Amino acid sequence: MRILLTGHLGQLGRTLLPLLARNHAVEGIDLPAHDITDRTAMLALAAQVHPDFILNSAAMTNVDGCARDPELAYRANGMGVQNLALAAASVGAEFMQISTNEVFDGTATEPYHEWASCRPINAYGRSKLAGEWYAQHLLTRAYIVRTAWLYAVEGRNFPHRMLELADEVLAGKRSSLSVVTDEVGNPTYVVDLAEAIVKLIDTHAYGIYHLVNEGVASRFEFAQALLETSGRGNVPLTPITSGAFQRASTPPPYAPLTNTAAAALGIRLRPWRDAVAAFIADAGYRRSDGEGL
Repeated sequence: MRILLTGHLGQLGRTLLPLLARNHAVEGIDLPAHDITDRTAMLALAAQVHPDFILNSAAMTNVDGCARDPELAYRANGMGVQNLALAAASVGAEFMQISTNEVFDGTATEPYHEWASCRPINAYGRSKLAGEWYAQHLLTRAYIVRTAWLYAVEGRNFPHRMLELADEVLAGKRSSLSVVTDEVGNPTYVVDLAEAIVKLIDTHAYGIYHLVNEGVASRFEFAQALLETSGRGNVPLTPITSGAFQRASTPPPYAPLTNTAAAALGIRLRPWRDAVAAFIADAGYRRSDGEGL
């Protein structure tokens, strides 16, 4: 199968490309050479490559940036998906859109199922929901894959930042770390998400899927696990609430996802704490006592 992978330089795209290339012919595109908000260019590219499958992992994922410029967020995460969906339709390709737990408002008392009502409370979530709408309404052979709190060995993300700050504490550059307890989701390792996506593509079972590492955690619990697993458990970690600091975007307070649809197909991701341990090993973080993990 010939696959067109957008956003191949992002943390998910970088992981997906070699996995997909094992059994498929993959064409990766990304900025600045290719812009999914350019409809004419996307239609021309589809005509040239003639993919059997378009997988869109390109997105504006800076949630605070989306809040500051919601028009840009909608152009990238909404209309960009519209352009790719139209491109897929023009060549008869299957389509997959990567979405987020932030399409939910975070007021639930239990993890969100795939069929739960979407009520985004920030610009990022609204723009991603627009992308879902285009994929579902313009195509009949489409997957929507929602994930949450994605992290990878490469790139800037929450685990790297926490461990960098922890090392600053150990070096005497700061006294402690403060992390919120009232934001809850699913820490998801990009390796596990990518492997699940590859399996899902082979099913041709179109629909909405929640692909996250199993289990639920607060940001505080996530940070705590990162510190303990990397041998930095002695770093002081102070629990705070989100009201203690200001940011441009408002994340949904409780928005973990539950994997029901993919699990019915036999596709599951390992528990999030096991994934954290794998990330620490893969990233080569060394213990604070100087010994390798």
